[in-house]
Amino acid sequence: MPTKYIVITGGVLSGLGKGIATASIARLLKSNNKIVTVKCDGYLNVDPGTMNPIEHGEVFVLADGGEVDMDFGHYERFLGITCKSDWNLTSGKIFSRVIAKEREGKYLGKTIQIFPHITDEIKSWWKEIAQQEKPDIMTIEIGGTVGDIENSWFVEAARQFKKEVGPENIIYIHLTYVPFLDSVGEPKTKPAQRDLALLREKGIYPDIIICRSKNILPEKIREKIALFSDIDKNNIITGRDIECIYEVPLIFKEQGLLDNLKEKLKLDFKEDLTDWEKLVQRIKTPKNAITIAVCGKYTELKDSYASIIEALTHAGAHCDTKVKLKWIETTDIENGKLKIEDAIKDADGILIPGGFGSRGVEGKISIIKHARENNIPFLGICYGLQLAVVEFARNVCKLSAHSTEIEEKTSNPVIDYIPEQRNIKSKGGTMRLGACRAILQKGTILQSLYNTDEASERHRHRYEVNPAYHEILQKNGMVFSGISENKRLVEYIELPKHPFFVATQAHNELTSRLEKPNPLFFGFVRAALKSHNV
Repeated sequence: MPTKYIVITGGVLSGLGKGIATASIARLLKSNNKIVTVKCDGYLNVDPGTMNPIEHGEVFVLADGGEVDMDFGHYERFLGITCKSDWNLTSGKIFSRVIAKEREGKYLGKTIQIFPHITDEIKSWWKEIAQQEKPDIMTIEIGGTVGDIENSWFVEAARQFKKEVGPENIIYIHLTYVPFLDSVGEPKTKPAQRDLALLREKGIYPDIIICRSKNILPEKIREKIALFSDIDKNNIITGRDIECIYEVPLIFKEQGLLDNLKEKLKLDFKEDLTDWEKLVQRIKTPKNAITIAVCGKYTELKDSYASIIEALTHAGAHCDTKVKLKWIETTDIENGKLKIEDAIKDADGILIPGGFGSRGVEGKISIIKHARENNIPFLGICYGLQLAVVEFARNVCKLSAHSTEIEEKTSNPVIDYIPEQRNIKSKGGTMRLGACRAILQKGTILQSLYNTDEASERHRHRYEVNPAYHEILQKNGMVFSGISENKRLVEYIELPKHPFFVATQAHNELTSRLEKPNPLFFGFVRAALKSHNV
């Protein structure tokens, strides 16, 4: 059977949840099908690795070391697959590839233009993925909104693609917006009508339309959009507002989307979502509840910590526990606007996420000290591990210590550059990236959580625990519960006399799935629940 393609576009405005919709569509089709998820982004950055999380959201790191759009997190979490960096096409990647070919003389003297050379390169890349992966189904999500200049070449390539793969092997799904006006008490379709008119002007006639709206759309509204779009009203699906994103596939299925997809793509299989539905119900109606204080400096945009949030949700579902988040801006603690006792009041656990730079660092170190001294379950992620080491070195080992990232001339650089990172000048794609194996120490909390002697998690960092200080840290009671294969890098630390004080140099949140939570996050949530019930 030839690969079936599903192109997903969006309109009216960004932030409608196109990535979640794409992941949900793919989840409905999962069964025994091999699914590849492709994302196309219009920005000229080669990848989002150098972007500020507040501007673009979280940078998602793949096992192969690729820094990609955060929608890949949704793909992996919903489908339980491991994506590849080549599945993320950016305008920066496409333009670089075309210019390189032009410099090599591969266009035989032709004038290089957006159309057809850029669009041909996009289609060629899609085909390469299909040839290499041989998927049963390939979803292609086009980022941004229809009408954005920087996405126009992806939209045009998607239009042309129908001729190349055959109309029986491709369908188009469009996500639009139908706002509800409280002043008149009804949803209004005009934004969606204009959006769909623009899409049709681009030559794409959607087979299915998903309408983001506050509530399920009335039949008369669906009929109106269907008439305007020249499709059957049964192909108008509502993507209503919900609190649990993992409910979206169930809502789509309930409205007949799975049957529509199978009919249009001529697919024959059964998909059992029983276990998925049970987990969703646990998220919606849990038996227990805990509060986790997330202490960082990008708290104004929660998308900066999207994978952290979801990893806690996954662990909570498997512990039958609602994980409520309390966001703490650590600069407020650092400058005295907020007292630690007030900040973490009622918190059952404290989490320090990854990050860069000096802002809010002393606030984080103060919170770590409080968690260590007061037996509050603590989890440090990447930068969180490094700052936990700084705190321990200062207050237990009695060293005047810091990280050279913050204080280059510190007298005790307990955190320093990984040697091979020291002379790197280029910022993009040069950190220690991707999946790395760690050897776990027997008898530790970590080893018991993984129930194995090694763990492979994804990394994104330039600094490490300085080997010159390994001995003094361990002599004072810090346990290196996981080290790299070459025995140089400290991958995990823990304090044995603490209920749960564990930190990781990796980003364990990136491998957590709804159906299979990351062991470290599961252990943290379980410890916080135990602390809550004491």
